[in-house]
Amino acid sequence: MPARALERARELYKSGWAEQENYRAPAAIRLLNRALTHTDRAPDSPERTDLRVRILYTLGRSLGETSGMAVALDTFDAARREADTLADVKLRALLNGCIDHSQGNIILRLGQPEQSVQWFGPIITFIENEMASATDRLESNLIRQLASARIARAFANGAIRRRDVAIADLERASALSREHQLDDLYPYTQHALANTYKQSGDLGEALRCYEEAGRVLRLQEQASLLSGVQLDQAEAMLMIGLSDEAGRALDEALPVMRKEKVGQDIAEVEMFRASAALLDDQFDLARKMAKASLRKLVKRGSTWWMMAALIELWAHAMQTKRVTNSLVQKALTLSDELASNHLVDEARLAKLLAARLEVRRRRTGDAEELLRQLPSPRAVTPIDHRMQRRLVLAELALAKGNRRAALLHARKGLEELGQVRDQLGGLELVSATAVHSRELGELAIRLVRESNDARRLFVWLERTRAQAYRYEPLEHVENPELAERIVEVRGLGRDLMRAGLDGRPTGELRARLARAQREANRLGWNAQRWGRPRPMAGLGEVIAELGERAMVSFVVSGGGMLAVVIAGGQVRKVRLGDAKEALESAQKLHFDLNALAPDYLPQPLVQVIGASARKQADVLDAMLIKPLIHLIGERELVVVPTGTLYAVPWGVIPSLHGRPVVTAPSATAWLAAAQSDKPETDRVLLVRGPSLQFGNGELDRLAAHHDKAVVLSGEDATAAEVLAHLDGADLVHIAAHGEHENENALFSRLELVDGPLFAHELGRLRTPPGHVVLAACSLALNRIRPGDEALGFAGAMLAGGTRTVVAAASKVGDETSAAAMADYHRALVAGAAPAVALAEAMAKDPFRRPFLCLGSG
Repeated sequence: MPARALERARELYKSGWAEQENYRAPAAIRLLNRALTHTDRAPDSPERTDLRVRILYTLGRSLGETSGMAVALDTFDAARREADTLADVKLRALLNGCIDHSQGNIILRLGQPEQSVQWFGPIITFIENEMASATDRLESNLIRQLASARIARAFANGAIRRRDVAIADLERASALSREHQLDDLYPYTQHALANTYKQSGDLGEALRCYEEAGRVLRLQEQASLLSGVQLDQAEAMLMIGLSDEAGRALDEALPVMRKEKVGQDIAEVEMFRASAALLDDQFDLARKMAKASLRKLVKRGSTWWMMAALIELWAHAMQTKRVTNSLVQKALTLSDELASNHLVDEARLAKLLAARLEVRRRRTGDAEELLRQLPSPRAVTPIDHRMQRRLVLAELALAKGNRRAALLHARKGLEELGQVRDQLGGLELVSATAVHSRELGELAIRLVRESNDARRLFVWLERTRAQAYRYEPLEHVENPELAERIVEVRGLGRDLMRAGLDGRPTGELRARLARAQREANRLGWNAQRWGRPRPMAGLGEVIAELGERAMVSFVVSGGGMLAVVIAGGQVRKVRLGDAKEALESAQKLHFDLNALAPDYLPQPLVQVIGASARKQADVLDAMLIKPLIHLIGERELVVVPTGTLYAVPWGVIPSLHGRPVVTAPSATAWLAAAQSDKPETDRVLLVRGPSLQFGNGELDRLAAHHDKAVVLSGEDATAAEVLAHLDGADLVHIAAHGEHENENALFSRLELVDGPLFAHELGRLRTPPGHVVLAACSLALNRIRPGDEALGFAGAMLAGGTRTVVAAASKVGDETSAAAMADYHRALVAGAAPAVALAEAMAKDPFRRPFLCLGSG
C-alpha cells in the first residue's frame, strides 16, 4: 500500500539517522537505502520529496564515512535536485541548509576544517531568522538543528584555531540546549570546547572538558561517541607529552575501531599511535602505523593523509644515517601540500624538518634560507612545534660554530616549555612535558660539558631536570568523581586479590581495574593546581645552605657519566666513565637487594646473592664515588641522581658506609625542602597495616619513643583515617606493605586494612606532613621520565611539600624493617637529623636495610 510504504520509509529513516549519529555508518547505509526503496513505492508528493531529501543527505554523510567524498557529493547533489523541485520556499531553504550542513560535516571529517566553515552558515542563518520573526515557539527539531550546526561550526573553527568565534558558537548552542531542554547535546558542546582549547594551547582545560564529555557519554552508554572523544583526548595527551598513556589508550582503541569498521577512525587512531611512537623514539612502530593510516586516508580522499605522511617522514628522517636530497625535497613538497590545505602549523613543521635535514647535510646556507621563509610561531602554535623550531635553530647555530647562540636558543626553548608547564594541573602532566625538551636539553648539556665550566654545567642541569618539583603546592581542588573512582579502584583491587586466592578467573576484573585506574588518572590531571614556580636555585644559595655538606649531581651525556661536585664553596666537574655500565650495575644491585629481602632466606642463598650485591656495590663505588673522594672527603652528602641511580640506597656503597646521604631530584628541589617551614604542631602519627609479621611489636617499640603519638592499627588503619591524620602531622611512620607501579606511578600504594592508599590521594592533603617514614617495600622507587622527572609514592609526597621522606628503594623483610626503624627512631629522639639517624640504622646491615633519605635531611 502506497501510504504504508511512506510510513515504513519514515521508520527506516529514523533508525538509519540514529545509526549514523552513533557513527555506525554501515548499518545506517543499509537502513537508509531500504528507506529510499520504500519511497519509490509511494506516490509523488511534497511529503515524499521532503522525506527523500532527508534520507539522501543523511545517506550522504554515511557514505562519506565509508566511501569518501566523491560518492558523498553525488548523493548530496541528488538531494539538492529533489529539494529544488519543492514549491514551498521556506522548506526548500531549510532542506538545502540541511544538505549544506551534512556536506560541511563530511568536509570537516576529511581534514578540511577551513573549507567546511562556510557550509554551516546557511542553516544557522535560516533558523536564527525564523526564530527572530516567529510569533510562536519553533519546533524542537529546528532548534536542535541550529544548535548542532553551531557545534559543528565550532569544531571547524576550533580546528583552525579561531578560538573566539568557536566559543561564541558553543555559548549560543549551550544557551539553546538549556532553554529547550536538549540535554543530550551537552557532551557534544564539551567535546567541541575541548578541541577548541586544545588547538589554542590551553591543554589543561582541554583535558578537563574531554573528561567531562567522556563522563556524560559513559553514563549514557554511548560507546561509539565516546571513542571519538577519546581519540581527540589522545591527541591532547600527545601535545602535552603523555606518549605512554596515549599509546596504551590507542592500543586498546584499535581493536574496538576495527570491530566497528569505521575507516576514518581506524586511520586516525593509527596516525596518533604513530605520533606517540615517534615521541618515544620507536621509529619502526611510528613508520608502520603512519603507513597504515596513510593508505586508509588516501583511499578515503581525506587530506589528513598529509599528517600521517609527515609523521612517517619524520620517523624515517630520524632513522636514516644518510640524508639525501630527495628526502629534503620530499619534506618541502609535503610542506607545500599541507599549506595548500590550510594546515599552517603542520606545513611549517614539514619545512622545519627540511631545514634540520639540511643542517645534517652541512648545507647551512640552504637551512638558513628555509628558516627565513618561516614566520615566527603563532600564539596557538603547539609547544612541540615550538621546541622543534628551537632545536633546529640551535643545531644550525652550532653547525656555524656559534655555541653561544645555540645555548641561547636552548634556554629560550626551555622557557617557552616552562610557560606551558605553568598552566597545567596534576603532577603527571607537569612531569610529562619534559619529553618535548629532551633533545634540546641534551644538546645544551653536551655543549656546556665540552666547555669544562662546572658552574655553568650546574646551572644547565637545574634548567633541564626535575621541573615537576619546582612548584609551590596549592590547596587540593575537590573532585567528588575522582574520590569515587579511587574508592572503586580500591574495591576492585580487593576483589581481584580474593578472586586470585579463590582460584577464580581474573581477566574481567583486571580489565575493569585498569579502566578505573585510567579514568582516575585522567580525573587527577585537574585535581590539583600548582602554585607559583619557584626560582631556580642559585649556586650561591646552594653553597650557603650546604655549609659543611657536599652535593653531587650525576648526569649522563654523550654516553659518559659525569658528576658536578659542590664542596667547600668550590664547584668541580668530574668525568666518571661509561654511563651504560654504571646504570646497568645500579639495576643489577636493585635486583640483588630485592632477592635478599625475605627474612628467612636460606643461608647459602644469602651468601650467593649477597656476594653479587657487594660486587655491584663495589662497581658503583669504583665508578661513582671513589673518583670524588678527594673532593667530598668525609662530608655528609646530598646526591642528585639520574636514571636507575634513583634506586641506589647509597649506604650500601662501601665508601659511603655509615655516612649521612640525602637524595633529591634537583638542587632546586633540595633547597626548597631544606628551607621550607616545619609544621607548627608536634603531632606524631604511627600506622600499622595488615599482614605484617612483626607489625605489632614494631609500633609498640616506636610508641615508647613518642608517648603522645596517635596510633592507627587494625580496623582503625583505613585509607580515609590515615589521610585525615597525615594532614598537618610533624612526624609520620607507616609500617605497611607497599608496591611501586611503574606503568601507573600515581597508583603506587600502601596496603591498609580497607585496601590501598594511593599516591593519587596525597594531593588531598591541605597541609603536608613534615617528615614521613614509609617502612614498606619499594616506595622510594620512581618512574623516571625524560629530564629525570621522577614520579612515584615518595616523589608525590615531596612534590606536595613534605620536607623529608624515608623509604626503601627495594623490597625489605618485615623483621629487618622493624629492626631498622627501631634504630632509626632511637637516633631521632636522641636528636639526630633524619639523614644521620638513617645512616646509623643502615650501617648495621646495609644490604638488608636499603632505605633512602629523600628531600631534605
